[in-house]
Amino acid sequence: MKRFILLLAASMLAASMLAASSASASEYFVNVARGKGKDGTKEKPAKDLGNLAAKLVDGDVVNVAEGNYLGRDESGTDELGVSVSIIGGWNDDFSKRDPWGAHRTIFSGVSDYGKSGKVRLTINANKCAGPVVVDGIIFDNGPRNGYKDEAQTLISRQANGAKNLNASPESGGLSVKLGKGCEAIVKNNVVMNTAPTGAALAVWGNENSKARIENNLVINNTGEGIWAYSLWKAKAGLPEFVIDHNTVLFNWKHDAIATYGGNSLKMDTEVKLTATNNVFAFGDYGGVDNIKLAKGITLKNNLFTGHRLYDYREFNTNVKVSELEDEADQLVDSTGNVSKAIKVPMNEKWAALYAGRKEISRAEVDAKAKASNNGANALRGMLGLPLQANAVGMDAEVWLHRMSVDDALKTGLEPYEGFGCKKP
Repeated sequence: MKRFILLLAASMLAASMLAASSASASEYFVNVARGKGKDGTKEKPAKDLGNLAAKLVDGDVVNVAEGNYLGRDESGTDELGVSVSIIGGWNDDFSKRDPWGAHRTIFSGVSDYGKSGKVRLTINANKCAGPVVVDGIIFDNGPRNGYKDEAQTLISRQANGAKNLNASPESGGLSVKLGKGCEAIVKNNVVMNTAPTGAALAVWGNENSKARIENNLVINNTGEGIWAYSLWKAKAGLPEFVIDHNTVLFNWKHDAIATYGGNSLKMDTEVKLTATNNVFAFGDYGGVDNIKLAKGITLKNNLFTGHRLYDYREFNTNVKVSELEDEADQLVDSTGNVSKAIKVPMNEKWAALYAGRKEISRAEVDAKAKASNNGANALRGMLGLPLQANAVGMDAEVWLHRMSVDDALKTGLEPYEGFGCKKP
């Protein structure tokens, strides 16, 4: 009886704390064009999300108007330690939203020497008194990257103080870490031009947490496009992920000789994951990487194309789409997946550089390829380029060349034969 009373009291205290947190939650507004101070009201918005970071509590909602946001003091990064909702794509007076059209909310930065190399937006929702929502933000690291040339065709991973040039941040655009039982919704975002070792878009699940990642465009990044991580290593209470209607394009290896990165979707062992209706395309290595052998995965009704080595991997077994139902041991449902050539509305100059890039291990990768639609000319055809024979060089002259926001959005406004994201 005493134990029951103690448990009941603890439960009531937790509920009371949650209610108090919810009751104190507020709605804030940010507008780079006319923001000033820390009131964060619709009439007197703050200038940047970072200027409100210290006052945010669990359950707060932050509405962010159109414009280019560089972070507090142009740091190029924002870190929040509470469960909040960040909603972008608003017009100047917060009466209309069009995040991929007329009212783009862009989180970027500058490449000045000494600026932060951290993830552009990190949300650590450890206590989690409410869902985490990130909706309608364009994360563009192009302005944060260091490039070795004025044409911005080759990223630099080393800083140059003499030229006031920062190294390209080895981090992604968005990282969400969830507490136990927490929920996250990540939707209608764009992550582009990031150069991480890990993931461009990362969500870290926890015990009994749930994350839904839907209708995002992840394009032109090194590392993994989307990574479903787990902070919970027990066998029970695994975090659950739903990855639905995302378009993930042009996932580069870390560098020209790297043996890691270059996948559309990757997952930790300790997750439950369902991936449906996505486009996974043009990975330097592959589409879905289950090298850590997560079990009971549903991979259903997705489009795979243009990968260099495999469409799906389990540990060291490379599988093409047509072999999924025969060769994949960890998939409980792998029906409805297809591989077909698609026409991607690309900027011709960007596409020509991508299709003609050189890398040290190109010949070896091509020789071991087990993927669908992976030939050099198949790629050129999907990018709208004339077919030709490409030579394999010994040096990378192009690596993660910068893509404009306008060009990126053109690739995600419409689904590809019903697969992938669309304009929200």
